[in-house]
Amino acid sequence: MTRPSPAAAIRSLDAAPADTRRGGELRTLLSPRTVGSTSGFLGVATLAPGDRIAEHYHPYSEEFLYVTAGAIVADLDGVPHVLHERDALLIPPYVRHRLRNDGSREATAVFQLGPLAPRPELGHVDTETAAEAG
Repeated sequence: MTRPSPAAAIRSLDAAPADTRRGGELRTLLSPRTVGSTSGFLGVATLAPGDRIAEHYHPYSEEFLYVTAGAIVADLDGVPHVLHERDALLIPPYVRHRLRNDGSREATAVFQLGPLAPRPELGHVDTETAAEAG
């Protein structure tokens, strides 16, 4: 039996609500909840100068990160990696990571995660709070 695929979907960044619970500003554009995707999700992270996204890891998913503006420091298992505009990064499952903007201008990155965890609440494990990260 074949499973039907979700329909093609277009979503505007302006229509995606901002999530600031973990620091920075995350907007999920394409996900199971927003468009019925079945293999992963895609969004945009925006970090003002001095902003951070708290450390976490994904036990089921790889995360792909592409910096579209500014520069971001990705701390992977405690080791800093500087990503400049037009740089991409693969974060394997279980690697603890924190994103931060140590620069003087806003930084933006597109992120994609896949495959999906068996249940949404299993896909993301926080290892610090936004307050601890800041």
